[in-house]
Amino acid sequence: MDRFLTLLNSFSSSLSDSELASMKFLCREQIGKRKLESVQSGRELFSILIEQRLLTRYNVGFLEDLLKSIKREDLVLQLQQFVEEGEVTAPHDEPDVHEKPIKVICEHVGKDWKQLMRELDFPDVKMDRVIAANPFSMLEQLVQSLREWQKWRGKDAKVTDLIKALRRCKMNLVADRVEQ
Repeated sequence: MDRFLTLLNSFSSSLSDSELASMKFLCREQIGKRKLESVQSGRELFSILIEQRLLTRYNVGFLEDLLKSIKREDLVLQLQQFVEEGEVTAPHDEPDVHEKPIKVICEHVGKDWKQLMRELDFPDVKMDRVIAANPFSMLEQLVQSLREWQKWRGKDAKVTDLIKALRRCKMNLVADRVEQ
């Protein structure tokens, strides 16, 4: 299930009628009056904002401004927490510290990629999901597994853990290249 849409759905459920009316009023310049008249829930409003690209998983600033305007600091905090957890990152931003090591690992680790993921304590269930989603590309399975490991570990996902796991798998050449 998409965490971004789940977040928006929970926001919708917590909005009162007057808060929804205020948000609709604030959106009048971006969304036509006629279209806004038919909006009966936060979900409908969020859907329109998504359609018009005023709200995306990579850009939540407009929503944050709306929530601040209606004095829903609790929802603003939830949105900010969602952003801080790494769910909202622009695809064209600078790559994080894991992107280069992931690229190096993917270039040099072959069919033994599952062994590496197990050394990283990545759950087999998550690995199976990645394999099912990418059945025809071992490279994509590795890339997605490493990214899922990153999301799963959050701030605890460290390059040093990748290097240690590579060394435990006797992939010292790859570990050396990651260190460089």
